[in-house]
Amino acid sequence: MGPTNLALVKLFRADQELRAAQENYDTAARSVRLLERRVADLSGKLSALQLALREQQSKAGNMELDLKTRDEHIDKLRTQQQQAKTNKEYQVFLTEINTEKVDRNKIEEDTIKAMEVVERTQGEVKVLQGQLDEEQKKLTEVKSQLGGRLLELQTEIDRLRPARDEAYEAVPPKGKAAFDRMAERHDGEAMSPLEKPDRRREEYVCGACQMSLVVDIYNRLHSRDELVACTSCGRLLFIPEDLPPDVAVHKAGASAPKQPRAKREPRAGGKSVGAAVNRQSSAEDVVNSVTIEDDAPAAGTPTQETADTPPGT
Repeated sequence: MGPTNLALVKLFRADQELRAAQENYDTAARSVRLLERRVADLSGKLSALQLALREQQSKAGNMELDLKTRDEHIDKLRTQQQQAKTNKEYQVFLTEINTEKVDRNKIEEDTIKAMEVVERTQGEVKVLQGQLDEEQKKLTEVKSQLGGRLLELQTEIDRLRPARDEAYEAVPPKGKAAFDRMAERHDGEAMSPLEKPDRRREEYVCGACQMSLVVDIYNRLHSRDELVACTSCGRLLFIPEDLPPDVAVHKAGASAPKQPRAKREPRAGGKSVGAAVNRQSSAEDVVNSVTIEDDAPAAGTPTQETADTPPGT
């Protein structure tokens, strides 16, 4: 593979290690995060409720002040009424006093309702504060139990991050853009190795989605420095270490080596001894065969009967 693909593979592996370490940290810290979210949620609700309580208390306080002012005004009118010199003047003060009493009674009812709301909100604040204190206590205990483990996992993350950053900077801009895009789409799985299901056939699949790839995909990755993506899932492809060219590429014309033919020794009659022996079932058969063949007359040699018979007979 070319330098761009080699840099991408290095980045991919460093990124995978960092993500794995982060996942281990997240798993260990999940209970802490849940409690932290619970505490944050309760804190937010408590803050909002306390703000509402202050507003209600302010409103109730203003009503009480208004009520006190009206009472003072009514008392003043009564004093003036007692000093009236005519009946008409007396009736005017009486009418004004009665009107002020009606308004005052209405304000008093609203004040009582406002104070009830204040008391109810104070009760809710007390309950919520108790829940928050309980959750904060749990959070402190869990952090104490997991503190050492979380610190160890965070140290591992801090150790791996510089290597990942360095590998990322070594990738050309085009490769960075493609890597980031696929990492976002596939939750960090930006690249996929080539796989060859059948080592006897030149066929390849994507290691991630298992979709078939074109035959020349290996040669493209091996001989060129270009980004090659799976046509199905879009992940960037690379050649794994366990798929070298002598394993991946099928050589045309290659066949299994031929076995050497057994040497056959000639014998009389044009037949090989090895073939004759192979046709025997035992050592005794071989001996008998040789004896019979030795006793048989040679070709062209007359037998005893033929020798004793006169010519022409």
